[in-house]
This record gives sequence, structure tokens and C-alpha cells, in this order.
Amino acid sequence: MLFTGRCHCGNIRFEFETTHTKASLPLRACQCSFCRAHGALSVSDARGRVRFTIAERSLVQHYRFGLGITDMLICRRCGCYVAGVMQIDGRFCATLNVNLFDLRTELAATPAPADYADETPEQRTARRRQNWTPAEFG
Repeated sequence: MLFTGRCHCGNIRFEFETTHTKASLPLRACQCSFCRAHGALSVSDARGRVRFTIAERSLVQHYRFGLGITDMLICRRCGCYVAGVMQIDGRFCATLNVNLFDLRTELAATPAPADYADETPEQRTARRRQNWTPAEFG
């Protein structure tokens, strides 16, 4: 299945290919202060792929907090949090904010609460290596 999405102004766009359907997409409600403040719902698929297209790179804010190992992509023009991205083993991987999907109102799954506060940087990286979506930038 292919999902498309974008920040509110369209500066950051993405195409997310996944092995899941609209009904089976595993949504997460991260309990960290950043995700809760943004009302973010997250999704990733290690067997999928996401391609980001950015119109004006100078309008992309890379914000890090907590362990400082993940770039939160935020559009400086419209303020939308689009994705969490990190580089592991020389490759990018990402988790997407479902609230920016074009078909977000058609997603059926109830988000599962997720709390990663007790993870070490090594545990967090290992989990993301296994679960996050391979990402590329165009």
C-alpha cells in the first residue's frame, strides 16, 4: 500500500510504501513530551520504504532532544512535525507522523501507547534498526 502525506504548507512531502493495509497499519502513541505536545501518532514498517521530498531545505528544522540521537523534522513555515529520522549503519530510517497522511481519516487502528523512557541509547538504536522504515531523501 502507498500512503502519501505532507506538512500543512506542502514544503515537506513523503511517500510511504508499506506491507500494511489501512486497517492493519500499526499506530503508536508515543508518550514522550515532544510527541504528546504535538499530538503525534507514529507509524513505521521495516519492510516498507519512505521517500521524503523537500521543496525548500532551509525551511526544515532538525530538532533533537532527550538522548539526542534522532532528528525530528519540523517545517519552519507551517510548524508541522513530520517525522523522526536517524541514521543507523550509514542508512536513514524514519517513523512518520500519521496525522499528516492524506488518508488519515480512513485509518482504522487504535493507537497503542508506547513508552521508551527506560531505553538506553543502544537499546533504542537496536529497536529502531529492527522496526523503523528505511528512508531516502529526494
